[in-house]
Amino acid sequence: MAGGKVVTVSDDEFDRSILQSDKPAVIDFWAEWCQPCKMLAPTVEELAGEYDGKVVVGKLNVDDNPQTATKYGIRGIPTLLFFKDGQVVQQLVGVKSKAEIQKVIDETLA
Repeated sequence: MAGGKVVTVSDDEFDRSILQSDKPAVIDFWAEWCQPCKMLAPTVEELAGEYDGKVVVGKLNVDDNPQTATKYGIRGIPTLLFFKDGQVVQQLVGVKSKAEIQKVIDETLA
């Protein structure tokens, strides 16, 4: 399994690292206490390795960074938001299969 490709994102650097990125981005909104988030984490790690250089894959802890979570109306976690050119283009809520997430990433890249 590929590791180390997932970027930890905070409220402070969200605009710079995600909205101003020249690459599409996928952000996993999660929390330490969230079991489904922990189930999704290995899939997010794998995708970060597979799409390295093409897509920014980040994780944002909603407990530590409530500003960004509130701004995007995150009500349930895990939530994956897909960004392109600084705009949300797609959203997935809950634990999804790797294939489902890849499909959305590929659509975002198209």
